[in-house]
Amino acid sequence: MSIIAVYPGTFDPVTTGHMDLIKRAARFYDRLIIAVANNRNKKTLFSLDERIDLVQTVLSDFENVDVCGFDSLLVDFVHEVGGNVLLRGLRAVSDFEYEFQLASMNRKLAPEIETMFMTPAEQYAFISSSLVKEVSALGGDVSEFVHPTVGQALKEKFERSFNERASD
Repeated sequence: MSIIAVYPGTFDPVTTGHMDLIKRAARFYDRLIIAVANNRNKKTLFSLDERIDLVQTVLSDFENVDVCGFDSLLVDFVHEVGGNVLLRGLRAVSDFEYEFQLASMNRKLAPEIETMFMTPAEQYAFISSSLVKEVSALGGDVSEFVHPTVGQALKEKFERSFNERASD
């Protein structure tokens, strides 16, 4: 039996913290699917298609990693792709309570899907997509926290936003 893990998230944008987890997790699973969520409850900077493209670009060297968008109940998506493991990242103790609730709900909905948690390497533990966007929006250098392609996309997105506001 092959083990297919699904790593879900909004990846708005994908960071070096995400990449660290993906790189390490890919060694343990036959197939790792990065599931880019179209979460209607979150206002994202990048569209679903843009986020999928960015993640695919950043992960182009990984042979056993695929990227898919999804807009459904997570356990339904996991079933759809033949997955049997949900991979979740824990950056800090504060993440645990929410992640524990999600894992418990997912276990109730689909007891055959196991949730596995990974922590990032220490040098990535403080990096979040929200912080990266905030630093980038204020003109800060995020090159240490994202792939160059993502950094360029952030720069273009915020320059476009600034130019649109300036022309109003």
